[in-house]
Amino acid sequence: MITPAPPCPRDESATALALAARGGDPRATDLFFRALHRDVLRYVARWCADPHLADDLAQETFLRALGSLHRFEGRSSARTWILSIARRSVVDSFRRAAARPRLSATDDWQGAVERAQPRCTPGFDEGVALSALLDALPDERREAFVLTQLVGLPYAEAAALISCPVGTVRSRVSRARLDLISQLADSEREMPATAPV
Repeated sequence: MITPAPPCPRDESATALALAARGGDPRATDLFFRALHRDVLRYVARWCADPHLADDLAQETFLRALGSLHRFEGRSSARTWILSIARRSVVDSFRRAAARPRLSATDDWQGAVERAQPRCTPGFDEGVALSALLDALPDERREAFVLTQLVGLPYAEAAALISCPVGTVRSRVSRARLDLISQLADSEREMPATAPV
C-alpha cells in the first residue's frame, strides 16, 4: 500500500491562506497570491517562449483563481489547485493562438525574431539550451518533468494535477530524464572539437 507523502509546510500555509481568502480576508488573498506567484510563473514560462506571454498567463491564472476562490474547499493543496488553473490557462492560450492567423510583413521573419531576442542576460544561452531540450520531449513527459523537477510539486500532486496515476508520473519523469541525458550526449558528440591555442 502506498502511503501519501506528508504535506509540505509551505503547501499547508498556502492552503490556509486560500481558505482565509475564500472567507473574504483581503490580506490573506494578497499573501496567498504572493506565496504562489513564483510557482505559477515558472510553470507557465516552461510552456511559452515569450516572457511577456508568461506574465500575461500568470496574471490570467490569478484572475481565474480569484473568480473561483469561493469554490476552493481545501481538498487538495492550494498550490495544486492554482497550478491546475494555470494549466487550463496555458491550454486555452494555445487554442487561441492556433485559431489566430499568423501574418508577417517581412520575408525574413525568422531572422527578425532572432534579432529581437535578448542576448546579454546572464544564463540566456543555458536557458535557451534547456528550453530547446525540453521542447524536444513529448508533451506528457515534459509536463511531468516541469511540474516535479522545475516547479517542485510532489509526484502525488503532479499526478492529481494532470489526472493520471502517480506511477505514470514517475515513469514519465524517468523517461524524460533519460531523453534529456541522451539529447545532451548527442549534442556533445556533434560539437566540433576545438583546437588547442
